[in-house]
Formats: sequence, structure tokens, C-alpha cells
Amino acid sequence: MNYSKKLEKIPPYLFIEIDRMKKKAISEGKDIISFGVGDPDLPTPDFIVRAGQKALARPQNHQYPFGAGAKNFRQAVADWYKRRFGVELNPENEIMALIGSKEGIGHFPLAFIDEGDIALVPEPGYPVYANATVLAGGQPYFMPLKQENGFLPDFSRIPEEIFRRTKIMFLNYPNNPTSAVAEEQVFSQAVQLAKKYDFIIAHDAAYSEIYFEQKPISFLAVAGAKEVGIEFHSLSKTFNMTGWRIGMAVGNEKIIAALTRIKDNYDSGVFTAIQEAATVALADGDEFAEKNRQVYRRRRQVLAQGLKTLGWDFTLPPATFYFWVKVPAGFSSFDFSRKCLKDSAIVVTPGSGLGPSGEGYIRMALTVDEKRIAEAVSRLAKIK
Repeated sequence: MNYSKKLEKIPPYLFIEIDRMKKKAISEGKDIISFGVGDPDLPTPDFIVRAGQKALARPQNHQYPFGAGAKNFRQAVADWYKRRFGVELNPENEIMALIGSKEGIGHFPLAFIDEGDIALVPEPGYPVYANATVLAGGQPYFMPLKQENGFLPDFSRIPEEIFRRTKIMFLNYPNNPTSAVAEEQVFSQAVQLAKKYDFIIAHDAAYSEIYFEQKPISFLAVAGAKEVGIEFHSLSKTFNMTGWRIGMAVGNEKIIAALTRIKDNYDSGVFTAIQEAATVALADGDEFAEKNRQVYRRRRQVLAQGLKTLGWDFTLPPATFYFWVKVPAGFSSFDFSRKCLKDSAIVVTPGSGLGPSGEGYIRMALTVDEKRIAEAVSRLAKIK
């Protein structure tokens, strides 16, 4: 059996591989502490679960949902965006429900990329941006995110001929994996380039609600952004709903319409009961979201103090629940990750698996409680 040439270009999905290694170690009897996949360990709050249970019991929710999403969900998204970001959205044509933001991002290039077209992709970064581009027949052109540039893309280093072939620029702030936050100026520069070279900006804002000091802005809050782009968002991290698979794409109505046409041919919409639960989350979840941030603040403090004790080099994350940590001298990212697992039963993500510029780093997710973080630091102190 021969795989397609496109599939052959796609490496095994990094986080599936990490999960496989973790499960193997557990089967061998190891007490694993995992900082690997960014999957919140905290449960979905009760008020959302109850809303989902009630919605699940309604027979009218058991049919195909179809379309861009339930009206009440899209209205809740519009209300939340206005309240949180000051961004006005028309729920009729500027919002659509997604089966998690990953699904929407994964399908998005199919609407705009033809063979040989380019998508500008940040690296290190979420693997789906590049992989979805390849599966659509396009070519990723990587924008390195370097520490000396605040982990922001340097648009001046992208050649003119690349810009002229570009159909999509992916951005992601607050950033996974570096935790960097982008200010308005970065988005404004991107908008100007998109207008000049006629490409689309797709901004992944999945981590906007996990911040520790200043609130991150929406890309769509920048002048002209809605003319050239859309924003992907998710309830996964904000409300601990990763398994529910619910997110949204918002922004330019023509871009939303194109993504809707793709999705109409791939799925039949988001389960209506989940949309109803998500509607309650968006309407009533602000207090919970702040409590969630307080949990991650405490965890951030414990891990930061521990890493300082170890003498490891890192920047305190202003947002997301990720630490982007330099590996000790003499190790590659992969070798050090493997050593953490083998010697200390600690799972971390090798930065090189997220892009060439990630070499020399590991990513650690704050999806472990404070006692286990302290235990992990004690184990890591014994690594030689």
C-alpha cells in the first residue's frame, strides 16, 4: 500500500508521539509526571457540565446540526468578543462554530491554497499550520521566532518573491510554545503587508485568556484586520473543555464563507448540545476564567522558583501555561527530553519537534498541580 505524496511529507504528529511514550512508560510501572501535551488537568466547571447534560437530554439536539453554528452560540460569541476585546462581530456572517479550533485551522488552507502556493508559518509553532498547508498542496515558508526578537516574526527578512506567492500568514499570540505576547504594532504591520500583497491573516488566539499581567488583545481589534483576516479561538483552554471539541472562527465574512463551504463538505457541524454548553460558558464564565488564571499563576510561581534553583535558563511566561526553557549545555532538545523521561520519569516536549528554531529548548506545560511540580523539580535536580 502506498501513501499519498502529501501524507509522506507529514511527520508523525508530535503530541501523539509524546502521549505514546508516556503511556509506554506508565505501562512499565513508572510514576510519570507529564509537562508534555497542553491538556488541562482541571475538570470542566460544573455549571458548564450541567448545561451540557440538560442539552444532551433534549431530543431536538440529536439531529445533524449543519451550518455555521446555532444562533444562540454565535450570538454568545459576538457578545463575548464585544465584552472582552471591544470587537464588533455580526453573528449572521462573521462567526462560525468549529469542532475545536484545531479542526478549523486544519481545514482552512483547503479554502485558499492551490498547488505551490505559500503559507507563512511561525516556527517553533503549532504543527498544524505547516501540516495543513502541505496537505492542501501548498508550501510552508517558516518565520523563525527568535529570543533576540522577543519571539516575534521579523517580517523584514521575508523576501519579496515569497510575499508575492503567499496566500495565508499564520500568527499565534499569546504564543505556543514561547508564551510571547504580541502588541498592536505587530498585528498592524501584518495587516499592512496583507493588504499590500493580497494575502489572508489567520490568527490563532487559543491562549488569550491565560495571562498573568496584561490582557492580550485580539488581532481583530487592530484597524483594518477584519478586511484581511480571521481569528481562531477555542473554549478548550479557557474553560478546560479540550475533550468537548468546541471553538470558533470569527472575522471577515468572505473568509468565513469560504471556510464554511469547506466544512460543509467535511463534517455536519458541531453537536448542538455542546454548542449549548459553550453558550453558557461564554455568557457566564468570566469569573471561572479568572479563577483558572489564579491556579496557573500559583503553578507558574512554583515552577519558576524550582527552575531558578536548578539554574536553568528561561523567561517567566507572561501568558499561556507554557514555559520555554533552554536545555542544559551539551544536550540537544530531543536527547534532553529523552533523558528526563528515562532518568526522572518526567515528560517534556522537545523544542526541535516544534520547528528548527526550537532546537536548544524544551516546553513545559503547567498542567500539573503544585505538589507534583515540586516533586518534578526534585527529580530533575538529580539529572547529570
